[in-house]
Amino acid sequence: MTQGALTGLRLIEMGQLIAGPFCGQLMGDHGAEVIKIEPPKVGDAMRSWGQGIPLWFSVVGRNKKSITLNLREKEGQAIVKQLVEKSDFLLENFRAGTMEKWGLDYETLSAINKGLIMIRVSGYGQTGPYSHRAGYGGIGEAMGGMRYIMGEPDRPPSRAGLSIGDSLAATYACLGGLMALEHRHKTGEGQVVDSAIYEAVLANMESTIAEYTVAGHIRERTGSILPKIAPSNVYPTSDGSILIGGNQDSVWKRMAAMMGRPELGEDPRYATHVARGENQTELDELIMEWTKGIKSQELLDMCEEHGVPAGNVYRAPEMLEDPHFKAREALVEMDHPQHEHFVMQNVAPKLSKTPGHIDSVGPDLGAHNEAVYGELLGMDSAKMNDLRERGII
Repeated sequence: MTQGALTGLRLIEMGQLIAGPFCGQLMGDHGAEVIKIEPPKVGDAMRSWGQGIPLWFSVVGRNKKSITLNLREKEGQAIVKQLVEKSDFLLENFRAGTMEKWGLDYETLSAINKGLIMIRVSGYGQTGPYSHRAGYGGIGEAMGGMRYIMGEPDRPPSRAGLSIGDSLAATYACLGGLMALEHRHKTGEGQVVDSAIYEAVLANMESTIAEYTVAGHIRERTGSILPKIAPSNVYPTSDGSILIGGNQDSVWKRMAAMMGRPELGEDPRYATHVARGENQTELDELIMEWTKGIKSQELLDMCEEHGVPAGNVYRAPEMLEDPHFKAREALVEMDHPQHEHFVMQNVAPKLSKTPGHIDSVGPDLGAHNEAVYGELLGMDSAKMNDLRERGII
């Protein structure tokens, strides 16, 4: 693996889909050795997921080693304990109680390795009356409050088009794991990181709870705008549309000048943040009447010249052609054993000294059995063949 900020650390990844594995991806991007445990023969369900062609695992499984292991068998559980002895993190996103059922609870594992950091991702967390419920990302988005405010006001709640709840929980899990690592640097002791999907979503809900407890206000669905934040919307052009954010007082004054109507910057209806919020609809209508006669690129150039934040609403084709994406290497083309021109998003965030790197796409199922079981755990070929024949690996 390329040197990264987490080089020298080893993470054992258990579980499937997104909520756990995206945490493993983030750590692997920055140099951690990620050993992913998958069920023999079938592997992670993500191997068959994707729109059209199942390519998702090639992204979420990048920079990882894949081994097969039957966790439901005592021998499989014993092998996990051997791996824990040689690792820094254990990551899992099974339903709460599953690891305890397998005898792989933190008390047992920390007795083997007191510095172990156990990262646990689940729908509802490891405690509380809902902890044993099955929980997918979409449910966490709903209970965490995000789904209610997503979409158009005249329709039922929508979704983001991505598994945002899972990814948020995984990101907080990664953050928690690194916080626990800093604690271990000071004390030598590991701990449990408990990342619940609904709480990860809830953490991003801004002031919505306080707005209700203090003022009795419940945010509603508002489509392409944020209430009282204006102007900030998708505006039509003569050949499409662009998103413009001119909602700060000083930016709005520059935008008014750009429109050839500098007096609007001082107009009491629009001069302040509060006033623009109160007159949001009429202000958007005024701007749309102006933008609809201008070509998108011309409008973007005007916004850049006047220091007004603006941008196109991109899809993959536009990202691939954008010079800024290219200059910052935001996308990277990887060698793939089955597909030509395999491009994925690059490592984020960028670190100046240890920037992280993608060394490989998601591996074939069990591709690293020999390396992990043979080299790391010291099993001979006869032992591995016996375990393979009995369906343990």
